[in-house]
Amino acid sequence: MGTDVRKAGENSTPRNVYAFGLTSFLNDTASEMAYWVLPAFIASLGAGPAQLGIIEGVAESVASLAKLFSGYLADRVSRRKPLVVGGYVVANAVKPLLALVSSWWQILGIRFSDRFAKGIRGTARDVMVAESVDSSRIGSAYGLIQAMDSAGAIVGPLVALALIGHFGMRGVFWAAAVPGTLCILVAWLGIRETHRAGSAVRVGTPAAVDDGHSDAPIRPANSAATSPLSSVRLNLSGNFYYVLAVVTLFSLGNSSDMFLVLRAENAGIPATHAPLLGLVFNITYTLLSWPAGKFSDRFSRSTIAAAGYFVFAIVYLVFALAPSQLAIWTTMAFYGLFYALTNPVLKALVVETVAPEVRGRALGIYFFLTSVTTLFASLITGELWKSYGAQVPFYLSSAIAAVSAVLLLLRRKPRQD
Repeated sequence: MGTDVRKAGENSTPRNVYAFGLTSFLNDTASEMAYWVLPAFIASLGAGPAQLGIIEGVAESVASLAKLFSGYLADRVSRRKPLVVGGYVVANAVKPLLALVSSWWQILGIRFSDRFAKGIRGTARDVMVAESVDSSRIGSAYGLIQAMDSAGAIVGPLVALALIGHFGMRGVFWAAAVPGTLCILVAWLGIRETHRAGSAVRVGTPAAVDDGHSDAPIRPANSAATSPLSSVRLNLSGNFYYVLAVVTLFSLGNSSDMFLVLRAENAGIPATHAPLLGLVFNITYTLLSWPAGKFSDRFSRSTIAAAGYFVFAIVYLVFALAPSQLAIWTTMAFYGLFYALTNPVLKALVVETVAPEVRGRALGIYFFLTSVTTLFASLITGELWKSYGAQVPFYLSSAIAAVSAVLLLLRRKPRQD
């Protein structure tokens, strides 16, 4: 049985990796077509920054919250492909419905469904990718999928930009159904199930993915007493709590990127150019993420993440001042550097601050708290914008980011950083 499982995994390696990569490309193309048009569309329905804050705060929070439980679910079910395919079906079935809405609360329901589906499918997909390749090729597999995902984030705004002038915003939402449908077909027909009956305990655990030979961490991971929130009872390190506190503080100022798009419109950039803002951001993010990740393997992750926070502070300061349209375009491209310096680096930093057997649960707490504070950040930004104007929330976010960067730099360096 073990030999058959390995052979099946080896044979499905190219198919699964390429299938996951293509589904990521098509899904992100559809998502980015709609995402960068959304602020102007919400405004056309008579809603404002406060409603945008509710929509985006809830949408992004539910995705991270779903990941907290989907990891546990992916370890327990016998077949993961239905979770992945189902997630893509739900997400791409609701996106075109944006073309039919008449109020902002309907958009909230659609975005909730979309991001919940993303959270449910994400962890199951990552486990299947790890099971589809040899341990020495996991990094390469994830790298290919991330590259395809980023490529979709570039193609999506370009397609939206080409369509919006001829078919309007609702036309863009309808057109998103094309890559969405292709995504579902590729996921359904191209992805092969990696799980085998009788091997749930071994292949379903993070420990098995990491080294494939240690049984000790597997038993608590599959214990009936284990739950996604059981981490709160663990004795996690002081370094972990320090990093968590700093990241949580920063997240209070890290509202939805849609507020940047809304601010760009205030500076005179037409709503039809919103997808192009997404394009310049994603190009920078795509080009710099891998070099930043490699750089963090050789130098202090705290320092690199702090540099990302300083980049964020500069970006939000410029958006608060909004001196010119050229400054907005340049700063939006610069904003991609913030994500490159923080997204992969902070996850690695969290993993380094805890023991190997509690890494998954530590990341679960990290995602959960940052998602909750991101919700509050979007709500706060929307209300401050409504009450005091656009500059105040951007100044506040810039200040919070600068303080968070200093706190990361002051963190006592661990033995391995």
